[in-house]
Amino acid sequence: MKTIADKPIRVSSAFTMIELVFVIVVLGILAALAMPRIDRDIRQEAAQTILSNIRYTQHLALMDNKQKFDDPKWQQRFWKIMFGTCTGTDKFFMVGSDDNTDNGSFFDKNESAIDQTSGKPMFWSNGTDCSDGGDNTVSPQIFLSKKYGINNFAFSGGCTGIQYIGFDNLGRPHVGFGGSTSPDYSSYMPSDCNIQFTFTDTSIPALNVRVNKETGYAYIIGQEDNS
Repeated sequence: MKTIADKPIRVSSAFTMIELVFVIVVLGILAALAMPRIDRDIRQEAAQTILSNIRYTQHLALMDNKQKFDDPKWQQRFWKIMFGTCTGTDKFFMVGSDDNTDNGSFFDKNESAIDQTSGKPMFWSNGTDCSDGGDNTVSPQIFLSKKYGINNFAFSGGCTGIQYIGFDNLGRPHVGFGGSTSPDYSSYMPSDCNIQFTFTDTSIPALNVRVNKETGYAYIIGQEDNS
C-alpha cells in the first residue's frame, strides 16, 4: 500500500506572481534613474567628438610639416578644423589642409583628412544640404546637428569672428591665416579661443570648449582635468 511519502515531489521552476511584480518594479526604478542621464550622455558624446578632432587636427600638423618658404602663401596650408553651416541651420565640421593654397584657408575634398574610424573624407561644403546626414561618401561623424542635435556655435576670445583653427608644425594654434601672403607667423592666436556649442534640446547645457593660445591644448571648460 502506497503512502503520501511514496509520491514524487513536483518542483515548480516558474516565477510566482509576486516575483514577477517585484522584477517589473525594479526595472521601472532603474529606467527612471537612467532617463536623466540620456541628455548628459549625448552632451558627453558630442564633447568627445569635438575634442578628439581638434586634437586630431593638431596631431596631423605635428606629423606633416607644412612649411614651404618658397611659397609666399604657405601658411594657408596649415592643417585646420573648420566649422560650417549646411543649407538651413544644420552644423558640421571638417578637417583638412589647402595644400595648393588656391582657396585661402579653405580646402577641397581631396585635401581633407581621413576619418580613421570610417576611412572617409572629413569634408562638406557650406550651404550644402546635410539634413539627412550628408551622403555615404564622407565621414558621418562631421554632422553635428544630425548626430548630437547641436544647433549653433559661437567663437570668442582669440578666435572671435573666425570659424576655424589651424596648427603649425609645433602644434601652436593659428587663426586668420587665410589671407596670408608672407611667412611672418602673424596669425598666432593672441589669446585662448572659446567655442560654445548649444543644443536644440534646451534642457542640455551648452558645451564650452577652450583651446589654449600657446599649446593648442583643447578641453571642456570646467573639466580641465578629465577632458
